[in-house]
Amino acid sequence: MARGATSTRRELPPPLPPEVRTVGQLVGEAIRIYGRNPWQSLAIGVPVALVNALVWGAPGSGQLIVAAAGAFLITVSYVVACSIVTDASLRSRNTLVAYVLGVLVFVPFPLLASFFILPGLLWLSLLGLAVPVALVEGLGIRAALLRGLRLARADFVHVLGGLATLALVVFLTQASLFFVLREFAENTRIAAATLASIVVSPIVFLGAALLYVDQQARLRSREERREERDADVPDAHHADREGNPDPAREPRSSA
Repeated sequence: MARGATSTRRELPPPLPPEVRTVGQLVGEAIRIYGRNPWQSLAIGVPVALVNALVWGAPGSGQLIVAAAGAFLITVSYVVACSIVTDASLRSRNTLVAYVLGVLVFVPFPLLASFFILPGLLWLSLLGLAVPVALVEGLGIRAALLRGLRLARADFVHVLGGLATLALVVFLTQASLFFVLREFAENTRIAAATLASIVVSPIVFLGAALLYVDQQARLRSREERREERDADVPDAHHADREGNPDPAREPRSSA
């Protein structure tokens, strides 16, 4: 007699809060935000595709200069991604400050990454959070840099690991999509790579903006724990307070 099997659907565990969110959930949350805002997210990839096209078209000796100049376009993608993630308005003076900071942060990145990708990631991990700080918190350039550095230090391993994972995921996905488009859609090499950049690159910017949310929650949680520890410390005994500090002693009976 055949037994009828009922398939039960396993519910996924709820996502972890930002203060304990893992790198894997950071990537997943970035993809989820992408799915909720598809057209805005695709717009983030357009400046990246333009920069890539300019770099590919430049001679070998000028590619690094073109990539550095591309910071003026890449910063647009990052600022818009920060606005999508945090719901911060782009119609304010904060946007201009965030844009200036983004250009300052991204200009040295191609030079640092040309030697080895790690120096570039370290640079972005330390200073990249200043951009969403300026956009969301409305701080000036110097104050935003200091605040961003403080947020990065709250859990630097999470920031560096998150950016490295996002870069790796985007690189592998973009490379796979590039080969699929080139082989089956008969696109030219540049056209396929451009389309792949537009579709995939927004994930890294959305994930980088989410790191600001994570680090802000981590810093707040650490400060709250520190306040709780300080509150649990009893007051030191004060020798000059009123009353006799020594307990009363009863006289001994003489034998």
